[in-house]
Amino acid sequence: MLNQKNKFGVFYKKEGFGPPSLILVMNKQLNKISRILLIISGLALLLVLYVPIWSIYLEAPQYPEGLSMSIYVNRIGGDIDIINGLNHYIGMKTIHANDFVEFSILSYCVVFFAALFLLTGWLANKRLFYLLSVLFIAFGVTAMVDFWRWEYDYGHNLNEEAAIKVPGMTYQPPLIGYKQLLNFGAYSYPDFGGYIFLFSGLVILFVLFLLLKKKK
Repeated sequence: MLNQKNKFGVFYKKEGFGPPSLILVMNKQLNKISRILLIISGLALLLVLYVPIWSIYLEAPQYPEGLSMSIYVNRIGGDIDIINGLNHYIGMKTIHANDFVEFSILSYCVVFFAALFLLTGWLANKRLFYLLSVLFIAFGVTAMVDFWRWEYDYGHNLNEEAAIKVPGMTYQPPLIGYKQLLNFGAYSYPDFGGYIFLFSGLVILFVLFLLLKKKK
């Protein structure tokens, strides 16, 4: 018989004179729509392992078809060899996936958050949801700051012996949006995986809104 609930929302019962045994009946405090959205987000995050999360696109008169760089959770794709050749002339470092420790851990981060979204949607526990919210938002902010730091490093720390040198010129791509770099127009924007992250973040905000609305 369930006769007591502890501070974590878990019920206990007494069996004879022994210690109370734990019954895994969680106090379900999230509504049905919240649970469904969290589970959908968890499943969608697994797709991030296979699709690009961010893209940088370059356009110039000598490259009418444009040049693209696609960033995945564990590699870099697109016209990276051509971009590295162009970077060499202006003194930028060449870009290689092995130079980034992030590519060795991002896949694990994605799997972790996918599992946490699914677990939260299944258990529907409010405290677990708050933990998910803090961790996911912190992860998103950290990822964007790290991406900006990477762009700054590659755009500012130039080889002084480069073939093409423009005094005062730096080549940091935009974090998001458009920026003119010499005769190249540079675009930076989320790709399919990035929009999945954005969708998951919006789901968290929506569930938070529902919880706050319920308290009123």
